[in-house]
Amino acid sequence: MISRRCAVAALLVAVSPFAVAPAFGQAFPSRPITMVVPFAPGGPTDIVARIVAERMSQTLGQQVVVENVAGAAGTTGANRVARADPDGHTILMGPMSTMSFSPALYPNLAFNVLTDFEPIGIAASAPILLVANKALPAKTLAEFSAHLKANAATINNGNAGVGSTSHLACTLLNRRIGANSTSVPYRGTGPAIQDLVAGNVGYICDQVTSLMGQVQAGAVQAVAVLAPTRSPVLPNVPTAREAGMEGVEMVVWNAVFAPKATPAPIIAALNAALRRAIDDPAATARFLQLGAEAPAEADRTPEALRRVHAADVAKWGEVIRAAEIRVP
Repeated sequence: MISRRCAVAALLVAVSPFAVAPAFGQAFPSRPITMVVPFAPGGPTDIVARIVAERMSQTLGQQVVVENVAGAAGTTGANRVARADPDGHTILMGPMSTMSFSPALYPNLAFNVLTDFEPIGIAASAPILLVANKALPAKTLAEFSAHLKANAATINNGNAGVGSTSHLACTLLNRRIGANSTSVPYRGTGPAIQDLVAGNVGYICDQVTSLMGQVQAGAVQAVAVLAPTRSPVLPNVPTAREAGMEGVEMVVWNAVFAPKATPAPIIAALNAALRRAIDDPAATARFLQLGAEAPAEADRTPEALRRVHAADVAKWGEVIRAAEIRVP
C-alpha cells in the first residue's frame, strides 16, 4: 500500500514541471522556502528579492518567504544560508557587495563565498553611475577627470560606508584617473546623496537604482555610466567607454544562492522558477522602474553566475588590497 507521504510526493511531481523528488521520496519543495536578504527591508536587494519571491512562489507551489537578516555588511545573513541544510528550503538573495567584496574586507570571514554556496542564477543587475553636485564645473567625464586631478585636495566623494559598493566604485575611478580625493563614509547611501544635493559632497559613484531619482529631478548632474552599456532609464548619459575611459566598469548584481551540496535537481528547479519569475512582464516593468535589468538569456544559468561571481571576487579583491581598504 502506498503511504500518504509518497502519494502526495507523486501528486506534486505530476502537477508541477518544477517539482523534484529527492532520493528519500518527498517532492521539492515540501514546505515554504525562506529567501534570506542580508540587509534591512527597503533597499534594492530587498526589493528585487520580493519581486522574484512572489513569482517563484507561483511556480514552485510553495510560498517563498523573504526574511531580512541584516548585519556586518550582509555577511550575517549569508553565513546563515551557508550553514543551512542543503535541501533548497533556505536560499540567499546575495548582493554582489557581500558575495564579492567580503573575502578581502574580512580576513576571518566565517564562510567561503566561492565554495560554501551553490549558484542558482542572477536575478537582476544595475550599472554604477557617476554623479556630481551641480556646482562642480564638469559636464563630461573628460572635464570631470581634469577638474579632479587639479583639485583633488579640496574635493570629496561620499559613499555608504567603508567597503560599500559606492566606496569601491569611486576608489576604482580615482585610481584610474590618478587622483586621490577624500572619501567620506556615511551611514548609508541616503545621507550621502542628501549631502551631494546640498553641495557638501563633490561626487558619488553608486548604482543607478539609488541615484536616478535625483538625476531625473535635476538635483544632481549625471557625468557617466560606469558600465559597458548605457542605462535604459538614463539613455542620454554616456558610458565611460564612450567618453574615452576604460577599466572603470562596475555592474551591481543580485543573485540567488543555495548552501553547498544542495542536490543538482533542486538547483535546476530553483533556477527554472527564477527564470520564469524574471520573465514575467510585471517583474520586467518593476525592474525598469528601479533602473535594474534582468540578465540576458545566456547569463541566466548557474554556471554563468559562477563565472561572474569568481571574476568579481578576483577583481574587487585586487582593488581592495591595492587601496589598502580596512573595515573599521
